[in-house]
Amino acid sequence: MSDTVLFDQLLQLRLPAFREGLREQQANPKYAELTFEERLALLVEQECTHRRSNRIRRALRTAAFPVQATLEDLDLSPERGLDRRQVLEFGPCTWIANHLNILVLGPTGGGKSYLACSLGTAAIRLGYSVRYFRTSRLLHTLGQARQEAAYPNLLRSLARTDLLILDDWLRDELSPANAQDILEVLDDRYGQVSTIVASQMPVNDWYSQIANPTLADAILDRLVHNAYRLQLVGDSQRKLRAIRSMPNT
Repeated sequence: MSDTVLFDQLLQLRLPAFREGLREQQANPKYAELTFEERLALLVEQECTHRRSNRIRRALRTAAFPVQATLEDLDLSPERGLDRRQVLEFGPCTWIANHLNILVLGPTGGGKSYLACSLGTAAIRLGYSVRYFRTSRLLHTLGQARQEAAYPNLLRSLARTDLLILDDWLRDELSPANAQDILEVLDDRYGQVSTIVASQMPVNDWYSQIANPTLADAILDRLVHNAYRLQLVGDSQRKLRAIRSMPNT
């Protein structure tokens, strides 16, 4: 078999990294020192790494995070109020495997979105599906889906998502209709998958932000009691970044 035919077949089999690795091996004499099995193992590893990178890249696009965030880049200084060991223990995502939730709490600009997205990125790296929404935009999407008869499909899609991140949680009061939509989402997810909510509102104030008391009880029951809490403190990170970027005069 000629090299041209072989490389064409590797392309047809959708093995681009394997194909490029083989080209490299043919061009570099150092690989002649390796056994056939060793060279094959390198090619397989290269293809697996390529596919994993592509999967992560696609999953990050699907998640639609507003910022690129990782646990490695997270500011875990004591003045932010975070327990370094606890946050890093979330990295392996056993909390997702156990279908638990996380509440990220703190003041405006305190870095809640970044922390939530960094946890989402860690989940994606381990093969979990993740989607990020600002709560108001999710409610708008649910409302549109209801009008277009796509509501059941959207609920099924959200129910299958391993980790749902709801940012700006309860910044605005939930009307009875909005509360019903949120309950539908959380009811499908409870005990099956995990949710992160990021909110500047203290948990004790959540009940008063949901107009219907019965729906408020049901929503909080599905969200709060099986959740870890991460409380951020300190000045706005946006304010601090702006100060650092200003030239000295």
